[in-house]
Amino acid sequence: MTKVLIVDDAAFIRAQLKQLLVANDFEVVGEAGNGIEALKKIRELRPDIVTLDITMPEMDGIECMQEIKKMGCNMPAIVMVSAMGQEPFVQKAILNGAKGFIVKPYKPEVVLKQLNKFRK
Repeated sequence: MTKVLIVDDAAFIRAQLKQLLVANDFEVVGEAGNGIEALKKIRELRPDIVTLDITMPEMDGIECMQEIKKMGCNMPAIVMVSAMGQEPFVQKAILNGAKGFIVKPYKPEVVLKQLNKFRK
């Protein structure tokens, strides 16, 4: 089963995504509220996919993605899930290694279409 780590500072978004993913046969192995927590959980849980918000306290999604890239070969597929859908943010995310970008508020079918690309 494909393992997913959900990273967002909003607990309701994490709960909403988790419910959607579990209902569609993804294994949500963990959640994090900022980039620092995410890095610890990525090392510990080795997810296949990380959904990552851009705007978070302590370490934002772009900084977190840059740190994930430094981890090397077992890098998970990173899909940004953010309200920051303006073109400069999308470009910066893609240039830093994001494999997809979902704009909040999102439609469940858009999330599933993006994440199904990385199913194991």
